[in-house]
Amino acid sequence: MMTPMRYVLLVLGVIIGLHYIFALTNESYGRVTSIDNLKKHVVGQTPPQEPPYKVPIPDDYFISKNVSSPQGRRANAVIVMLARNGDLNGVISSMKQMEDRFNKKFGYPYVFLNEQPFEDNFKRRVTELTDSQVQFGLIPSDHWYQPAEIDEDRATKSREKMVKENVIYGGIYRNMCRFNSGFFYRHELLKPFQYYWRPDVKFFCDLDYDPFLIMQDQNKMYGFTISLYEYEATIPTLWNAVREFIHANPKLVSPDNAMAFLSDDGGETYNRCHFWSNFEIGNLDLWRGEAYSKFFDFLDQKGGFYYERWGDAPVHSIGAALFARKDQIHFFNDIGYRHEPFQHCPQGEAHKRGKCWCDNAQNFDYEGYSCLNRYDKLFE
Repeated sequence: MMTPMRYVLLVLGVIIGLHYIFALTNESYGRVTSIDNLKKHVVGQTPPQEPPYKVPIPDDYFISKNVSSPQGRRANAVIVMLARNGDLNGVISSMKQMEDRFNKKFGYPYVFLNEQPFEDNFKRRVTELTDSQVQFGLIPSDHWYQPAEIDEDRATKSREKMVKENVIYGGIYRNMCRFNSGFFYRHELLKPFQYYWRPDVKFFCDLDYDPFLIMQDQNKMYGFTISLYEYEATIPTLWNAVREFIHANPKLVSPDNAMAFLSDDGGETYNRCHFWSNFEIGNLDLWRGEAYSKFFDFLDQKGGFYYERWGDAPVHSIGAALFARKDQIHFFNDIGYRHEPFQHCPQGEAHKRGKCWCDNAQNFDYEGYSCLNRYDKLFE
């Protein structure tokens, strides 16, 4: 028969045991939901592997002479250019190089977008450069212009401060950055397509394979060619917003993501690395998906596109790094291009195969301001 003392000790033991289990549960929950635990629970652990771009593209992707497309296949893809009527000369230069180096062999359609109607001369000059279909779209005003809820006095002071402090592009491009971050893929002319390419660049090399098919066949979500550090003065509170979103939506973050490209401490701080979006090849499903849609809406409500100068490049880069797997982000090593003041010039056999006319000694890949080494480390 149990004595009163033994009974008391038993009850105390049960209470202590339950308290210990509860503490462990809370500790585990705290770890899972804390930013400190992103390395284990968000970033993921995978065996070392070669960066995808170091695996050669199979020869059967490269076209032979007088063959219009490798294997007779094409992806459901489009070339997208955001332009104003006054940008005609630059558009013609980029488009002519795109046609000569790539698209005359593959015939992908173009979509041009503008917040004002395109002039007849713009349409005529552009359509003369290609045999592909060309469509011209007007951007809806609510996708382009500053939302009514933005405090214009605060936004004006922010622009003036950046101009006074000589922050690059400090006084311009707010509407464009917001549109490219969260609206271009919603345009009616883009809805039929799955993949897109933004080519506002100078091309150095012949491209005799279809990068859209690489995206499609290898399940890639985002492709880049130059990565670098963002200007801190343009995004002082962006990472605070990102952290807040991750805390509120941990399940939206992809397993085996590329957080390590963005942060050196598991998500506590942002190292400012991003992919340069004047060249990007992407799967529109990434931006249209639940995770990025909620992410952009969250950022948009913060007003940072106007109170600061959140660019579409860091916003897209953060979105791709968080909501795609790291192996779904692809460095197109063999596509040489320049967008002032930086250039990527393919090295070695890629330079020869592409008949590249850039000096391969002038290559940004591993310069001090480049982030390519951080991309490589994702796969170590």
